Amino acid sequence: MFDHNETLEEARERNIREALFEDIGRCDWTAQLVPAHSAVHAQVRVREAAVLCGRPWFEGVFAQLDSKARIQWHYDEGADMAADTVVCDIHADGRALLSAERPALNFLQLLSGTATLTRAHARAIEGHSPNPRGCAVLDTRKTLPGLRLAQKYAVRVGGGANQRLALYDGILIKENHIAAAGGITQALQAAAALQAGVTVQVEVETLAELREALQGGATSVLLDNFSEAQMREAVALNRDSFGTQALLEVSGGVALDQLAWIAATGVDRISIGKLTKDVRAVDYSMRVLGPLAP
Repeated sequence: MFDHNETLEEARERNIREALFEDIGRCDWTAQLVPAHSAVHAQVRVREAAVLCGRPWFEGVFAQLDSKARIQWHYDEGADMAADTVVCDIHADGRALLSAERPALNFLQLLSGTATLTRAHARAIEGHSPNPRGCAVLDTRKTLPGLRLAQKYAVRVGGGANQRLALYDGILIKENHIAAAGGITQALQAAAALQAGVTVQVEVETLAELREALQGGATSVLLDNFSEAQMREAVALNRDSFGTQALLEVSGGVALDQLAWIAATGVDRISIGKLTKDVRAVDYSMRVLGPLAP
């Protein structure tokens, strides 16, 4: 259907182009009220404690409208920001800055929101896992349309890890695939026969299904809506009967206050759709401080 898999850089360029197209179109009429070729100084402030994420998108918006714009950042990408502090100073053409303001801030508020939420979840499991391989918080494919790679990037900035980026990035055998293929064993055999060169994961809903998946050679298993007791049994079954060859991942409506005890069961990964699905933007504002001397 498509000739290649989109890279993060390609996705970012597309994001910026589409954001400017939808917001400016043929002309930003209001920006024309500002005298042409007048340079201004502006600041961006963050109104709440948050993780900074989205600098490349923010900078890219300005670069498209004013190649000479200068942005001085006061926080690194991924830094924890204090509330009511200056995030960056901007020196740019006045018309360009006013046209860039909303698209640039939209990227910053969205990606910072994703990174901030992810960091809270990643910190919630720190020190709780007995697993020698550790335990990681992962995202899912429940992302905003067109912003998949951007949000996946924000999850990494926030301290999480990515589940498969997209359908091209791995095989995830879920209940409908299992039903259509005739069973877990048959689905795993079909996946192996593809020789696709990608990871293969199978979703199970019971311990009996887990046993079948492990006997079928599964190396990555998604435990869907398991109880705490079932998770512990799954870890023991994987370790004692099959030599811990499979990665065990928990999914299914996981809440922040559940993360510590889930990690304590010894599973390898916890995938959480809300990291990218339930978006709450970080509160930023931009203010023009005045014109710059010619």
